[in-house]
Amino acid sequence: MSAAAPPPKKVNRIGLEIADYKGAKSTLCAGCGHNSISERIIESFYDLGVSPMRVAKISGIGCSSKSPAYFLRMAHGFNAVHGRAPAVATGAMLANRDLVGLVVAGDGDTASIGLGQFMHLLRRNLPLIYIIEDNGVYGLTKGQFSATADLGSKLKTGVVNELPPLDCCLLGIEAGATLVARSFSGDKRQLLAVLKAAIAHKGLSVIDVISPCVTFNDHEGSTKSYAYMKEHDEVLHEVSFVPHFEEIGIEMGEGETQDVRLHDGSTIRLRKLGRDYDPTNKLNAIRALHEAAESREVLTGVLYVNPEAPNFMELLNLTGRPLATLPESVTRPPREALDEIMEELR
Repeated sequence: MSAAAPPPKKVNRIGLEIADYKGAKSTLCAGCGHNSISERIIESFYDLGVSPMRVAKISGIGCSSKSPAYFLRMAHGFNAVHGRAPAVATGAMLANRDLVGLVVAGDGDTASIGLGQFMHLLRRNLPLIYIIEDNGVYGLTKGQFSATADLGSKLKTGVVNELPPLDCCLLGIEAGATLVARSFSGDKRQLLAVLKAAIAHKGLSVIDVISPCVTFNDHEGSTKSYAYMKEHDEVLHEVSFVPHFEEIGIEMGEGETQDVRLHDGSTIRLRKLGRDYDPTNKLNAIRALHEAAESREVLTGVLYVNPEAPNFMELLNLTGRPLATLPESVTRPPREALDEIMEELR
């Protein structure tokens, strides 16, 4: 008797297996929230059928910046200097607008040494996904408070934070990002839907993911621990995502829903949970975050989205062809133009 044929391998819409979206084995601490984020990144790009070879993944320095090694091994990658991932990402995207840009940064990378670069990235609305793996501490330097640590939170040593935090979502909404969300690494369904929406969005998507550090910031007194997030997570809405290549029709259950159509025809579908929240209203989003901070809640979900604002490529009126592929005759001024400039400087 001949042996039974092996079952066909499961592939996505472009014919790739889930293994094609994975990376190296993680060397982060067991239970680290960053590993959960890497798993959702793998799942979201696989589900949407985005070729890993179209992705440019960029990071800075820190535990978070090791994460890109653990997903999309066939993608382009660049490990930048601490806090400088936004500049490198801007150059990469300007050179090749056909790439899907993905920055994975930490709260130190973003809100401390890289704050200046982060702010200018926000105001440019570069078409890019910017994920903040936010644990409130500097894990590589033994767990000191970061700039996102909440006022009154405690270290394992008992030291109390006396400085107010920087809220990266508030900064993002105020300064120009056009999709801003907060999620929890332990909420697989919500984070997956948010990541898919960010992939479809053609402006800057900032996703602040509370990602507990199991070594330095998962104890009683921490406001970024697994236990604290489970007790204080205030979900704004149920988030579903419908890709442009699927029929726009899914079951949401009872309750009012709101659809936001993204640039590629995909839809974020939001089902309101007990509150009248409009994520397209910037003032409403800012107010909700301030109110949540006063009541010690952590709002998660899509906080703000504006698919109509022009992105940086559109503002610069760049050619539709990637700059990196243009011939020298187009990108280099002719000799006559250089001679004219030199003559003016005599």
